Amino acid sequence: MPTPRRPSSVPAARHGLARVLSKRGVCSRSQAEQWIRAGRVALDGRVVRNPEHPVTQGQGGITVDGQPVGETAPVYLMFNKPRGLVVSAADERGRATVYDALAEAGMPWLGPVGRLDKASEGLLLLSNDTVWAARITDPAAHREKTYHVQVDCVPDARLLARLGEGVSDQGEWLAARRVALLRAGEKNAWLEIVLDEGRNRHIRRLLAANGIGVLRLVRVAIGELRLGDLAKGRWRHLAADEVEALRAAR
Repeated sequence: MPTPRRPSSVPAARHGLARVLSKRGVCSRSQAEQWIRAGRVALDGRVVRNPEHPVTQGQGGITVDGQPVGETAPVYLMFNKPRGLVVSAADERGRATVYDALAEAGMPWLGPVGRLDKASEGLLLLSNDTVWAARITDPAAHREKTYHVQVDCVPDARLLARLGEGVSDQGEWLAARRVALLRAGEKNAWLEIVLDEGRNRHIRRLLAANGIGVLRLVRVAIGELRLGDLAKGRWRHLAADEVEALRAAR
């Protein structure tokens, strides 16, 4: 009778040191790479300067500037971004950033989940859970984002239809998933525009290609999560069901 084989143990997963720091919610991956190359990160007491140095999953002994690094509790925020703030940890031109607005909150490192340009307003997500953030921003998910846009004209039905049909701009195809007229005045109007993909300055470029200028652009929803009555410049933690709904939504 043959001797039964003992089950082989599955080796622990190994990842690059920069990725491990990012996944622990300490900093962004690019920031981790900078810290490592600058000699600020040590593994078991030895300075490591290679961002891809392999680290076993769950391995301790990582320090930054001599301080131990463990798992950071995940944080999920929604922020009502005012116009004029840059979505960046630091700006080379010295402009105000969203992190200036969050400075008094005493939060750990948080990365933006997607972007809003300087002139745009509204719902911005921030988190130190990089896996959750990557799922939300994955283009393959075609996650809907809803914007209210004030434009410098009163578009007719044909012009609204053209926004849904799309245009080619700088080698990219730009189109809205849905467009609706919310309200109109004599010289301008508010549109609701829904995207299920997000190219750089997507709405502004789409409207400009159709001869429409943007006066204001406010993101009001990501999936089913709505900005609601959150005041401009304020933030709140997401509820657990909101976090899971965004993770699961397709």
